[in-house]
Amino acid sequence: MKQSDELARQILAVIDLIPRGQVACYGQVARLAGLPKHARLVGYVLKHVAADADLPWHRVINSQGKISLSKLDEYGYNVQQQKLLEEGIAVLAGKIDLKKYQWKA
Repeated sequence: MKQSDELARQILAVIDLIPRGQVACYGQVARLAGLPKHARLVGYVLKHVAADADLPWHRVINSQGKISLSKLDEYGYNVQQQKLLEEGIAVLAGKIDLKKYQWKA
């Protein structure tokens, strides 16, 4: 097994713990996975997760509370925003209020 596979597993395990109705930042996920200062690695791992994966990838946002713009459905809607709205997380102009929704892990 490559070290990168193990690091990806650590990151995915943390993402799987983010509760419904809450979000975590890339840096927070990295820190909880035992990889402080590796927020970009979290982004890299998430970039390779399928939009329909059984993992709450949509709960990971950037440190300014902004959602990703990369995963769109066949109608051009942002998949991440749709999933967050379904969980009751308010998304205004592509941003989430971290004071209200950030996971306190």
